[in-house]
Amino acid sequence: MDEQLLPSREDIANQRQVLLRQLQDWLEMPMLVLAFIWLALLVVEIVWGLSPLLESTGYVIWIVFILDFGLELWLAPRKLEYLRQNWLSGISLLAPALRVFRIVNLLRLTRLSRIGGLTRGLRLLRVLSSVNRGMHALGASMSRRGFGYVVLLTLIVTLAGAAGMYGFENSNAGGRSLTSYSDALWWTAMIMTTMGSEYWPQTAEGRVLGFFLALYSFAVFGYVTATLATFFIGRDAENEEAELAGAASIAALQAEIAALRDDIRGLRG
Repeated sequence: MDEQLLPSREDIANQRQVLLRQLQDWLEMPMLVLAFIWLALLVVEIVWGLSPLLESTGYVIWIVFILDFGLELWLAPRKLEYLRQNWLSGISLLAPALRVFRIVNLLRLTRLSRIGGLTRGLRLLRVLSSVNRGMHALGASMSRRGFGYVVLLTLIVTLAGAAGMYGFENSNAGGRSLTSYSDALWWTAMIMTTMGSEYWPQTAEGRVLGFFLALYSFAVFGYVTATLATFFIGRDAENEEAELAGAASIAALQAEIAALRDDIRGLRG
C-alpha cells in the first residue's frame, strides 16, 4: 500500500522538468539582460579594457550565470542530455575562471609563440561562447523567432564579431591590420552583407572567426531574401489588379463555386 503511494521515477522526472521550465520562464528576462551586459563587457574588454568597477561587474554576472547553470543542471531530470544541449554555455563559464586565477595574464607575459597562440585561442573561445549565450538568451525570450529576432541576433553577432576581429588583427607585424574598432566593425559589416572586403585576416584565430561570420551571413542572407520575397508576394496578393491570385480572390472564387454547387443541387431536386 505504501509503495503505491510513493511517486514513481517517471513522476519525479516530470515534476523536475516542470520545475525546470518554470525556473527558465521566471529567469528569462533577467538572464537576457545579463547576457547583453556580458557581451557588452566583452566588447569593452577587448577594445578598450575594463576598469576595476566593470571588471567586478563582470565577475558578479559570471557568478550569477554559474548559479543559474548549476541550479538548472540539478533540476534537469536527464543531466547528460542537458549537458549535451548546453555544453557551449558550460564552456563559456570556464573562460573567466582563467582570469580569476591569473592564468591568462601569465600566458600573456610569456614569450613563447605557442602559448601566445593559446591565449588568442582562449579569446576566440570566449567570443564564440559569449555570442552563443546571447543567442540562447535571445531565442528563449522570443516566443516567435521572426524577422525581429534575426535583426537583433545579427546586431549582436556583428558587434561581438567586430570586437573579436579587432582583438586578433590589431597588431600584425609586417602586414596590414585592423587598426581600430571602427575598421573592424566596417569589415564585419561587409562580411555580414556578403559584399566582402579587400582585407583578409592574417592570424589563424581571425580566419576561424571570419569563417564563422561568413557562414552566418550566408544563412541570414537567405532568410532575409525569403522574408522580403514573402512580403512583396503578400502585398501583390492583396492587390486585386495584380497578376498573382491573392487570398481574397481565392476566397471569392470558392464562394462562387459553393453557390454554383447549391444551384446544381436545387436543379436536381
